[in-house]
Amino acid sequence: MIELPPLSLYIHIPWCIRKCPYCDFNSHTSDAIPELDYARALIADLEQELSLVQNRQLHSIFFGGGTPSLFSATTIEYILNEVAKRIPFSADIEITLEANPGTVEQEKFSGYAAAGVNRLSIGVQSFNPDHLKSLGRIHNNTEAIKAAATAKQAGIDNVNIDLMHGLPQQNQQQALDDIQQAIDLEPSHISWYQLTIEPNTAFYNTPPTLPSDDKLADIQYAGEQHLQQHAYYQYEISAYSLQGKQSQHNINYWSFGDYIGIGAGAHGKQTDIAQQTILRRWKTRAPKDFLNAKKAFMAGERILEQQEIPLEFMMNSLRLNQGFTPQMFEHRTGLSLDVITAQLNALTQRGLLEKTGDDIYPTAVGRRFLNTLLEAF
Repeated sequence: MIELPPLSLYIHIPWCIRKCPYCDFNSHTSDAIPELDYARALIADLEQELSLVQNRQLHSIFFGGGTPSLFSATTIEYILNEVAKRIPFSADIEITLEANPGTVEQEKFSGYAAAGVNRLSIGVQSFNPDHLKSLGRIHNNTEAIKAAATAKQAGIDNVNIDLMHGLPQQNQQQALDDIQQAIDLEPSHISWYQLTIEPNTAFYNTPPTLPSDDKLADIQYAGEQHLQQHAYYQYEISAYSLQGKQSQHNINYWSFGDYIGIGAGAHGKQTDIAQQTILRRWKTRAPKDFLNAKKAFMAGERILEQQEIPLEFMMNSLRLNQGFTPQMFEHRTGLSLDVITAQLNALTQRGLLEKTGDDIYPTAVGRRFLNTLLEAF
């Protein structure tokens, strides 16, 4: 029997000042951003999702992009107020806003805090000037350092710093220098992930020279050790936090929770308790179409077939160091653990999965070869 999981809300802001050469997200550049019109469209989009709330409170809200920090604090406050009128917030709701160091200042951060934002995710990527240039970032290392301090001065002490590694011409020491600079800023959370070359990006069309696989493995190991030595513990493949500061929004994703997605190109996953089904929905991708009153917000939806559900669950839960429990699998999928017992046993024998008590989780080797794990399902 499927049970209702926690509910989160993802709000997509699709504009950036400049498109980064590695970025395959739904982001667009524009000289004039229709900020208020888009905010109103977001709420109209939300109105059409309310039947899926099913008497739940919001567990978390995440403003992603694009560059949400291009929007004023007044507009962010309007959006949050309108959401709160329609869906109740849990008492300890986590509200995250992604920010680019090149688009923020003290007054704006203070306004976000007053609006209800209590967590910031700052897209630094690197503190090295040469690497920032090769990544096409609009900020410099001084602005990156200042952004974290500015957030805390504004009263937001739950701050994530996004870093990338495996950058063009990057060596191990440079990667560790980036991590150390982030640690020195005392964020509560560090996201540290490897640059990958995705289709439909400038880097895909003109690939840069990246470190070899052996060097990437050395960087990964050294970085993990360095973060742990400074009390940033890995709880997901690319997420490291101080004790108790894990991203609640992302944990809900990885635990196969439910989330409503509003905005251009946003995706959602919802459990229909009456029908005992899991539904995926996605929205019109182009901002101009999303803002066109003659066009639907919804681009498509589909119910997951039963045979798809184990892989969908594992693609998320096996990213977590703690993995999942049999109870979580059965409650979130409506399936018996028996449907995957043979795969779990085989992966355990290969040293890719481990079980302690009720927890089933990837080993260190399993985390490094996650695709091999997933192929079993």
